[in-house]
Amino acid sequence: MIRAVEVTKEYRTEGRSHRALSGVSFSIARGEKLAILGRNGAGKSTLIRLLGGVELPTSGKIEQTMSSSWPLGLQGGFQGSLTGNDNIRFIARIYNRQFQQVKDYVEDFAELGKFLSEPVKTYSLGMRARFAFALSLAIDFDCYLIDEIIAAGDQRFQRRSHDELFEKRANSSMILASHIVEIVKSYCSRALVLHHGRGSLFDDVDLAVRVCNDL
Repeated sequence: MIRAVEVTKEYRTEGRSHRALSGVSFSIARGEKLAILGRNGAGKSTLIRLLGGVELPTSGKIEQTMSSSWPLGLQGGFQGSLTGNDNIRFIARIYNRQFQQVKDYVEDFAELGKFLSEPVKTYSLGMRARFAFALSLAIDFDCYLIDEIIAAGDQRFQRRSHDELFEKRANSSMILASHIVEIVKSYCSRALVLHHGRGSLFDDVDLAVRVCNDL
């Protein structure tokens, strides 16, 4: 289970405090799929980063009894001066996986060829997105954190991403922040709607989508 308890996140910019999330609480069980909905700036990406451990909450807590991915598509987690292969080697070591096994998966899925021997900072945005997504899926997690990454890349890459996530990992938990209504309705059983940093939990995803559209 993953449980967020009264999670609040504040940022200080130019001497001012901005509250991105305010007392958000929810839980997700093993195998469950939860949608995170809200307008741009509602705090969806902030919440995904907190759940992935990329940032820490200002107050409240996040409890986990199952493994979760870093946010799929997160590009800031890689060392730009290292090659793609070096980043793969680092991730494989952290998660105690065989380097060649992880590399083979990334090589096949991202289709970056010789660029895996080049520094990541030389990649285009599209190449970085494919690399990040492939490396995220190369490691098995109980729960995958997804922040709009399935919209990245060309149609072929999107189809492969969709199959990898929703077909091959149908039994995995997912926390999905997305504007793609069809995917949210097809795969998510509950939804958390964020508005001005506060969250409302819905067991009816169709109702959650309507509420979000009316915000």
